[in-house]
Amino acid sequence: MIRLSRTLPALAAALFAGALPLQAQMDTTTRRGLDEGGGPYERLVIRGATILDGTGAPPQGPVDIVIEGDRIAEIRSVGYPGVPINERRRPAAGDREIDWQGRWVMPGFIDMHAHTGGAGKAPQAEYTYKLWLGHGITTSRGVGHGSVTWALGEKAAAERNEIVAPRMFTYARPGEAWEGGPVDTPEQARAWVRFIAEYEVDGARVDGLKLSGPNMDPPIFEALVDEAALHGLGTVAHLGQTHLARLTALDAAEAGLDMMTHYYGLFESMLTDYSIQDWPLDYNYNNEQHRFGQVGRLWQQSVEPGSEEWNALIDRFLELDFGIDPTMTIYEASRDVMRAREAEWHEEYTLPSQWDFFQPAREAHGSYWFYWTSEDEFHWNRFYEKWMRFLNDYKNAGGIVTTGSDSGFIYSLYGFGYIRELELLREAGFHPVEVVRAATYHGAVQLHKPSGREDQLEFGLLREGMKADLVMVEENPLENLKVLYGTGAMKLDDEGNVGRVGGISYTVKDGIVYDARALLADVREMVRDAKAARSATDPGGN
Repeated sequence: MIRLSRTLPALAAALFAGALPLQAQMDTTTRRGLDEGGGPYERLVIRGATILDGTGAPPQGPVDIVIEGDRIAEIRSVGYPGVPINERRRPAAGDREIDWQGRWVMPGFIDMHAHTGGAGKAPQAEYTYKLWLGHGITTSRGVGHGSVTWALGEKAAAERNEIVAPRMFTYARPGEAWEGGPVDTPEQARAWVRFIAEYEVDGARVDGLKLSGPNMDPPIFEALVDEAALHGLGTVAHLGQTHLARLTALDAAEAGLDMMTHYYGLFESMLTDYSIQDWPLDYNYNNEQHRFGQVGRLWQQSVEPGSEEWNALIDRFLELDFGIDPTMTIYEASRDVMRAREAEWHEEYTLPSQWDFFQPAREAHGSYWFYWTSEDEFHWNRFYEKWMRFLNDYKNAGGIVTTGSDSGFIYSLYGFGYIRELELLREAGFHPVEVVRAATYHGAVQLHKPSGREDQLEFGLLREGMKADLVMVEENPLENLKVLYGTGAMKLDDEGNVGRVGGISYTVKDGIVYDARALLADVREMVRDAKAARSATDPGGN
């Protein structure tokens, strides 16, 4: 296990507090090497695959997939399972071919809640990007990836495939990048939205707004959301507890918000005995163990599943076309901190600086393990039961639930945390095919909807004409989502030997074929180098 740091670097605390400009915090992103990813090809043919197309349709195969440049040109059925391929049906040869008979192909995954890292955590963006791509994430919505100016530069480079990185959607926080004064009135809010809608870096523009923090007074919030819609910008909100007395998830949806992220405001829309959470009288929001510990108690302060009030909230969310990006993965340590802390990937994949950030500390966001108790975990487990029931009920009623990770906090590591989110949706009651749909098609719908292009998707499905974004894995992910982890899944072979299977084999983005295992090997090398550098400068382990 990685050595525990005795103190959290002050830099990490300053980063979260926003005291440092991100451009000064992040190392320069490494340019894509000549040996990193093949293509795009004039004609790439993937032969004999079983596909999950992302819509919720059942698996189909064998099919041959033809990719020309960065687009899917053809998907052709070439026979039936259990019998030889019908060679007469096969498309013509390509300049690269991949035999994928009996193996699986899905659309590229979409992480709807992403942060790239930062100094004091993960200062090399390449580290985070390769963990994402190594886990099949071909599109990420940064909320934000970093400061908006830096993030737009990265978005432009990723669009041109000059760096090894997913496609990036960039969401800005109120007040970013402008010098027009505080965003503290509805008029200022509208002025800033008009400014940010035109703000451009290297040809890249923002895609939406991430609303949280001090700009959540209802009149300002409503102005931000309304003006964003006028400019085709998406909106997603972390409805912080300091504002929930006046702005629950229902209030935000009524104001026109596109999506909520996390859980904040959901149960507060259905409270029973009070109009606010039943805070202990010694509660202090700036004490993060108070903040997160008390969230787990909300399960017993809100209406029962299936009740009239419960169903009414679902119905109203559906009427308002409200999306939910739950990010269950980022809070799961609250129900079993030992499991999260001891996850098998930390040793090889977690940078020592990131590990420092995870440790208990009063000044670092999400490091609230001052004295985490069995009682805290009991309440969080009950909270998850109720939260998952709502998500499953909402999905079954026709609502959109997407997949986001928010990794980089609370023992959740980039890429690995995203795959865990898929497992948690399965635990919530989603069919594995519904899990894949949440991770692909539904995320794409939500990203295209603000600009009115939800019927003209560029990615998120396996369809002719779509961007060639694919996840290629040897084992059946519907039988075991664990095969999508970079560490794979343990399995006994026919002789009784313990081994591992899985890990994504290839991630295809814009027609470029990345060897996912090679990307993760690069990450392991970065971690080894960081540990060696630390040992050289701190041989005593301080």
